[in-house]
Amino acid sequence: MKYLSIPVLVVLAILSISIGVAHVSLASLWAGDPEAWTIFTTSRIPRLLAICLAGAGLSVAGLIMQQICQNRFAAPDTTGTIDCALLGYVLTLVMFGGASQWLDLSVIVGMAMAGTWLFVHFLQRLKFKNTVLVPLIGIMYGNVVSSLTQFLAYKYDLIQTLQAWTVANFSSVLAGNYEVLFVAIPVCGIAYAYASQFSAASIGESFAKNIGLDYQKVVLFGVMVVALLSSAVVMIVGVIPFLGLIVPNVVSLFMGDNIKRNLPWTAFWGVVLVLSCDILGRVIIFPYEVPIAMIISILGGAVFIYLVMRDKANA
Repeated sequence: MKYLSIPVLVVLAILSISIGVAHVSLASLWAGDPEAWTIFTTSRIPRLLAICLAGAGLSVAGLIMQQICQNRFAAPDTTGTIDCALLGYVLTLVMFGGASQWLDLSVIVGMAMAGTWLFVHFLQRLKFKNTVLVPLIGIMYGNVVSSLTQFLAYKYDLIQTLQAWTVANFSSVLAGNYEVLFVAIPVCGIAYAYASQFSAASIGESFAKNIGLDYQKVVLFGVMVVALLSSAVVMIVGVIPFLGLIVPNVVSLFMGDNIKRNLPWTAFWGVVLVLSCDILGRVIIFPYEVPIAMIISILGGAVFIYLVMRDKANA
């Protein structure tokens, strides 16, 4: 399977840059057609890069979240991280409308990090950490934050902007408006370097302290990684549900629980899944597009139910 992974990715990438309302062929590019090159460099390549960065970033964020929460069903969208990022997004529109992307990202990351840390701190005080109870509490917590976001959106007449933003769609990605996503590359690299610490923290606070680790610092660092990756993706693309939950779980089913070995494959299969769903959404009702959030919600919901049933069967 390892030998097939690169060819599969290359085929999907070629399909991704080939599909679109405007016809861009290899022959027209080879002939130096200026219109074809403009579409290729302004839309097709940025979209492909955004898909790769979003798929890898959100999948790795899910894997780290599961380690620091010690729960397989913890992910940015089941622990309130995404909802807090959305709240940060609305606050940027209210307070800093028209400001730079990096200032917006700072506010969104700050809100996502504060909200995630609050949830993780609550989990550490929780005595009964049932496998399904943790994501259930996270979803309830996210709904409370989401209600506050909706209230602010109604008050400042931003509800349509918020609704458009919460449905992930790569069709609006163009050169010049997606570069924030490149932050996922160094952050994923740092996450890989600290994979052993996250793995030790996933066993428990006592174990981490016995081998000389500062458990709280490792957890805080993990929260920062998750918040940064999730916020960058949500800010540019929107909310991609279930991605951070299903990809790490499916990878661990086939490769075990070694996070250092799983992390690159989690990023890889996150890219493959998002690319596949995006291509599917672009061809179902061509020349129109179905947002990727709808495609992946159907797939992710089914896989989530399977994982819950499988966990109960093995309990």
